[in-house]
Amino acid sequence: MIVYGRNVLRELLVGNQPMRMIYFSNQHDRELDELIEEVKARKLPFSIAQKSVLSKLCSEEKNQGVVIDIGEFQYAEENDIPENPFIVLLDQVQDPQNLGAIVRSAVAVGADVVVITKDNSAHVTAGAIKASAGTIFRIPIVMTVNLGRYIDRLKEKGIWIYGADMNGEMFWNVDLKRPIGIVFGNEGSGIRPLVKQKCDALVSIPMKQPIDSLNVSVSAGIILYEILRREMT
Repeated sequence: MIVYGRNVLRELLVGNQPMRMIYFSNQHDRELDELIEEVKARKLPFSIAQKSVLSKLCSEEKNQGVVIDIGEFQYAEENDIPENPFIVLLDQVQDPQNLGAIVRSAVAVGADVVVITKDNSAHVTAGAIKASAGTIFRIPIVMTVNLGRYIDRLKEKGIWIYGADMNGEMFWNVDLKRPIGIVFGNEGSGIRPLVKQKCDALVSIPMKQPIDSLNVSVSAGIILYEILRREMT
């Protein structure tokens, strides 16, 4: 997989992620020089190339002078469930921008795992990585074939599962605490009925003015930060 951007490279370096090759633009500035020096110090493979070469590699001119070949993205194992977890589950979220934004929020609030579905979902792509500002490398991403079965496995471990749904109880009235899993649904249709049935309870976000719904990444940010707030008070 080809990814790009300076923040993405920084996140890869923070997470000690494997990289096949790092391409830097031959037009340097101080920030880029510092990144090159760090890559040299770590003895990572890199090459200096013309801007046109980098644009061709990643099909994006605004690549900040950094393009990285990371090979195939490594998803986490379904069975690797941490103790007392905070898990974010996405039921067929299809927009890579939404996936990236939700992952970024999940990392910020200290969630342990993000789960996506194999079918009818956005996977980890260069677009999703960019939308996450590279933070997608800071958290395990699980891809499951059957989200309902995965939820059953979590419930067997005593993890309470909430689903974000407009018909749920207002989230500030719900005891949102670890161990917890929170499900967010598809941009258009929400959580699928069979997955919704697996949830222990449904929660909603109150709205002063009636609108159809919030963007899923916005909804996720609101609820995830509420879980964090409760942990910190």
